[in-house]
Amino acid sequence: MDGRRADGRRAPGSVEPPERRSVSYTRASVRVLPALLIVAGVLYDVLTPQYFTAAPFLTAASLVAAPLLSLGATVWTGVVGTAAMTLVTLRFALDASGITEIATVAVVACLAVVINRLVSLGNARLASAHEIAEAAQRAVLPEPAARTGGLELAVRYVAAQTDALIGGDLYAVQDTPHGVRLVVGDVRGKGMGAVGAVAVVIGAFREAAEQETTLEAVAQRLERSLMREGVRRDSVEVFEGFITAVLAEIPHGAQGVRLVNRGHPGPLLLRGDGTVRTLDAAEPALPLGMGDLGAWPDRAQEEEFPCGAMLLFHTDGLSEARDGRGVFFDPVRQLSGRVFAGPDALLAELVDDVVRYTGGGGADDMALLAVRRP
Repeated sequence: MDGRRADGRRAPGSVEPPERRSVSYTRASVRVLPALLIVAGVLYDVLTPQYFTAAPFLTAASLVAAPLLSLGATVWTGVVGTAAMTLVTLRFALDASGITEIATVAVVACLAVVINRLVSLGNARLASAHEIAEAAQRAVLPEPAARTGGLELAVRYVAAQTDALIGGDLYAVQDTPHGVRLVVGDVRGKGMGAVGAVAVVIGAFREAAEQETTLEAVAQRLERSLMREGVRRDSVEVFEGFITAVLAEIPHGAQGVRLVNRGHPGPLLLRGDGTVRTLDAAEPALPLGMGDLGAWPDRAQEEEFPCGAMLLFHTDGLSEARDGRGVFFDPVRQLSGRVFAGPDALLAELVDDVVRYTGGGGADDMALLAVRRP
């Protein structure tokens, strides 16, 4: 269930946060610490007068081993530490103080074994919860096929919080009789309420994308679904929440795209010659779920989408990523003049760019969806 791939993803469409990779490297390096503590303790006792003791080093070795090493390694650390304490004590007369120090190291070694078992049990429960989260992600945000309706696609979901797999960003792609339709959005708020809103929107989108003849009608169906869900749940967080989203329709055989933007960052059009243009909304519109504040008909805008070009849809985790000085990441400037082999290569390099720019990762989740017309 680990789901690691060559590009570092742990699950479909998700990217392992850089903080997690850093923690893994740190844990690997400190695994040798128990052995170093034992060696340091023996040297300390040998090189110092009789009234200096190695007990603090040897007890620390067992306590450090408990959460980091296996049960067998923890037991051996305790046995070696106790034996080392016995040997260095026998260099002098074995008095009450020496016996007390040996007993202390042995008792702490036994406690370390108990701690190791408790930590292992907690890790097993955490791994089970992680597998459930991965299954939920695949159910709520399934990865679209690499080729859909004659188009090439790729997605990435980069969670800002370490170990998080899914949050309030969403994407969905569906091949319909009207063309390939897709949605990318960002739910206000975090936590399970946001995940629930994601499930509602994607479920409504998949049904509406097949049934509605226009993209505007799809947007209205999503609006009504959110309003119904807010009333049904009787939840302040859900009822007052909203979702910024951009919907797109790419007709079969036509070199264009229709867009309906509900308060979301505009997608980027990347041409084969390296030029990049933001497809901003022609008319500002409120996010989905705010229909009670005002209503007007959605109007889809037509944009060109020639062969060899790519569309990059993203959430504000990309455009609002900041460097150490607080300067926002500018995807247009970063991508201009560059040519990518395909959607997957584009997203892989873009994620690396953001990680380098922010020095480790952004403060918000980031969903990316790239579409290429061959």
